[in-house]
Amino acid sequence: MDGPNRLREVGYRFDKDKHLLDPWAQAISHKNWSRKDACLPGENKLTAMRAVVADEHYDWEGDTPLRIRSEKAVLYEMHVGGFTRHPSAEVSHPGTFAAVIQKIPYLQQLGITHVELLPVMAFDEQDVPYHTAALGLKNYWGYSTHSFYSPHPGYCITPELGTHIKEFRDLVKALHKAGIGVILDVVFNHTAEAGANGPMINFRGLGGNIFYHLNSFDKSIYRDYTGCGNTVNANHPLVAGFIIKCLEYWVREMHVDGFRFDLASALARGENGDVLPNPPVLWGIELSEQLSKTKLIAEAWDAAGLYQVGSFPGYRWAEWNGLYRDVVRRFLRGDKNIIQELATRITGSSDLYQYKGGLPISSINFITCHDGFTLYDLFSYNHKHNAANGENSRDGCNYNLSFNCGVEGETDDAAILALRRKKVKNAYAILLLSQGVPMLLAGDEFLHTQKGNNNCYCQDNELSWLNWDLLDQNGDVFRFVKLMIALRKRHGSIMRRRFLTGEKVTDKGLPDIIWYGTDLAPPLWHEPDARILAYTLIGIAEKEADLHVIFNMSEQDVQMPLPTFDTHWCLALDTGLPSPEDIVPIEKQVPQANSSYWVQPFSVVVFEHHLPAVIN
Repeated sequence: MDGPNRLREVGYRFDKDKHLLDPWAQAISHKNWSRKDACLPGENKLTAMRAVVADEHYDWEGDTPLRIRSEKAVLYEMHVGGFTRHPSAEVSHPGTFAAVIQKIPYLQQLGITHVELLPVMAFDEQDVPYHTAALGLKNYWGYSTHSFYSPHPGYCITPELGTHIKEFRDLVKALHKAGIGVILDVVFNHTAEAGANGPMINFRGLGGNIFYHLNSFDKSIYRDYTGCGNTVNANHPLVAGFIIKCLEYWVREMHVDGFRFDLASALARGENGDVLPNPPVLWGIELSEQLSKTKLIAEAWDAAGLYQVGSFPGYRWAEWNGLYRDVVRRFLRGDKNIIQELATRITGSSDLYQYKGGLPISSINFITCHDGFTLYDLFSYNHKHNAANGENSRDGCNYNLSFNCGVEGETDDAAILALRRKKVKNAYAILLLSQGVPMLLAGDEFLHTQKGNNNCYCQDNELSWLNWDLLDQNGDVFRFVKLMIALRKRHGSIMRRRFLTGEKVTDKGLPDIIWYGTDLAPPLWHEPDARILAYTLIGIAEKEADLHVIFNMSEQDVQMPLPTFDTHWCLALDTGLPSPEDIVPIEKQVPQANSSYWVQPFSVVVFEHHLPAVIN
C-alpha cells in the first residue's frame, strides 16, 4: 500500500515496501515471522506473515450450533494449547485442536456444558516485552490478535497445508456431538500492532487512521484504553461492520455458540474516547439476525478505568461479574460483615441487573479465571510470585483477596494442606449453588498450581500447562466437583431464570427462599462479626427436593437447627468431612435422625429434602 505520509495531521502510516497481511485471511502462516522486522520501515518479504489458501469445503454431518439455555449452563474456561501440552495429557498431537477432541470424554465426565476457549483467532506469539522475550518466553494466552478470520496456526497439526478451518471445525463438531457448546474469547478491543512503534502487520498499513483511536491533536499518538498500546476504533462504521461480519462468520461457518469479549467496555468508546450511551457496534452485535441465538458475554471494563458491571449497554449481554468474585473471595478467606452482600451475589446480583430488566443469567459467576491465581494458589499464596515473567514482578494484579492458610506457598504441614483442600471445595460449593451462570477455570478441579504466578500470559511451559498426573493425586477434589455439578443440574431452584423474591409463591405456601442466622430466626444482616449464613431453597419442579444450605466461615463449630416444615432432610455434602463422605450421591443419601447438625469451621453443608419414595 502506498500513499501520503501525513502522520501527525491525518495518521497515515503507508510504507510501499512493507508486506501486509490480508485482514480477511481465513488461514495464515507465521512460520518465518519476525515482529522486529515488521516494526522497522522498509521491505520485509522474507519475514512477513502470509495468508494460506484454505479449502472451505466441509461435511458438517448435520451439525448446528447448540441451543443450551443459559440458566442450565456450566462454563469451563480453558486454554487450547495448555490443556494438552503436558506429557501427562497422553494425546497424539499435544497443544492442538485435535488433542482437545481426545479429552472430550473427560469433559463429559466432569459435567460442564460449554468450553470457553481463550483466544483461538490467529495471534502474535512474539508480542511480549523485551525483557520477557530475552528469557525465551512468548505470548501464550493469545490476547494479541492480528487475523480475526483465521484459527491460530499454532493450534493446528498441519497449518502449512491450510487445514486451519477443517481442524477447528472438527473440534466444534466433536464437542457438539458430546453435547458441549463452544464459546470463543475474542479480542476486538486492540490488535497485535501495538502502539506507535509497533509492527505493521495489516490494519496499520491499510487504514490505521480509521481502525485505531488516535490522539486528536497529534495523530501519530495512539489512544490506549487497553494497556496494549492501541485501541480499536470499534464504532467507526467500517470497523463496526468488520467486527460484526467477522462474528457472523464464526457462527455461520464455524458453528460456534457464543463469544466472550475481552475488555468489552473499550468497544463502548466513541471517536474521541468518550463513553457512548448506545455504542453502534454493541447494538449491531445484539441486533444481528445471524447472532440472535448466540451467547454474548462481556468483560465489562477496560484498562483505562471504565467499569460497567451492571451497566453494560444492551439487553442480551451477560457480564463477567467481578463483584461476585471479590465478595466470595473475601467470604472464603474469613472476612466479616459481608453476609448481606454475599446473599445478594449468590442470588444473582439483582442490585446490578434487575433495574434494567436483566435476569440472574446476566451474571457470569466466577472465583478464578485465566487472569490471576488458580483456585489452589488462591489459598496457598498471599502475594503474587511473578519473577519468572522477566518484569521484576511489576506485572499482574496486586489485589488478589487471597489467603495462604498460614504458610506462603508449598508446605508439608498436613493441617494446612487439609485446610487448603477444604477451601477449594468450599469455593466450588458456593459457586455451583449460586444463581446465575457459573464459570470454572480448567485444572482447578484437580488443584492445578502456577506456583503463585498470577499472570502466566507468557509461560508456554509446565508452569501453565495442566499436569494430568494431578488428577490421580487429587481425585477426591475432581469427584467433589463432578458431583457438585450433578447436584446443581438436578435442582431447578438453583438454575432460575427469574430473581428470587422471598415471597409466598410456591405450591407449599412457602417463600421461594428463606434466610436464617445461627438459629431458625432471620439473619442479623448487619452483625459486624457475622460469618455464618443459612438458607432454604424451595424446589420449583414436581418432586424436586428442597435444599437447605449452611455456610460457616468462622473458626467455631456451630450447631445449626434444620427447618421444621420438612422432614427427611438428607445430608448431600459437608466439606468438613473427608472424601468420600464430603459429598453424597443421591442414591446413597439417608435421612438425618437429629433435628440439628454440627457444622465444622470453614465448611459448607447442604441438605436435600427427599420424600421416602425417592430415598428408597
